Amino acid sequence: MKYKLSRSERFIEAVLELPKEIDNKLDKCLKLLEENPRHPSLKTHKIKGAQGDFQKDVFEAYIDKKYRLTWEYGETREVVVLRNCGIHDECLNSP
Repeated sequence: MKYKLSRSERFIEAVLELPKEIDNKLDKCLKLLEENPRHPSLKTHKIKGAQGDFQKDVFEAYIDKKYRLTWEYGETREVVVLRNCGIHDECLNSP
């Protein structure tokens, strides 16, 4: 099953702030999310205490060692809503 990626305004704005050398890594990460949000190389895990806009859990996935993105399932389980991205600590301050 292929997941549909939905990008929040905050995610779109955060992507524009990323350094250009992260672009290829982000593209790879997004392709993996489309195929399997729990792909082992994403190191996806739930963010404790964070609740998404759809009253569901919020997850963190690795872009690389320094950069992360956060996401949640949308109204249906087939939709992955991309919430935020950036340097690990900054991204998790407002997942």
